[in-house]
Amino acid sequence: MTAIDLTEKFAAFDDHWRPRVAARLNGQDVRLVKVQGVFPWHSHADADEMFLVWKGGFRVEYRDRIVEMGPGQFTVVPRGVEHRTAADEEAEVIIFEPSEVINTGDAPPSAFTAPQGVEV
Repeated sequence: MTAIDLTEKFAAFDDHWRPRVAARLNGQDVRLVKVQGVFPWHSHADADEMFLVWKGGFRVEYRDRIVEMGPGQFTVVPRGVEHRTAADEEAEVIIFEPSEVINTGDAPPSAFTAPQGVEV
C-alpha cells in the first residue's frame, strides 16, 4: 500500500505497444503503455477496455467514428466492439482491463502482441 508515481513508472520503459502492469485490483490490471503509430483492428469479446490519456494525443478509431483525446481524457471501448488505437506522436496511456485480456484481442498474433503480466 504505497503511492505509485506514474511519471517514474513511464520513465522506466521506452518501447511502444507493450503494456506494463502498474497495479492489480479485483481481477483487473492497471496497465501503462507508450504508443506511437497505428495498432491493428481487433475486439475483445468478453471485456470492456478503458483508455485514459496521461500524456500526448491518442485516438480510438471505430469503423464509423474516431474518438480523439488528450491528457486527462478517457473513453471506454465496450466488449465486442471492433476498434484500433493510434497516436501520431508518442503518447502515454493508462489502460484498465481484466488481467487475462490479451492486448491484440481477436487479431492474429503479431509483433503487437505483448507478453502478459509484465510489471513496471
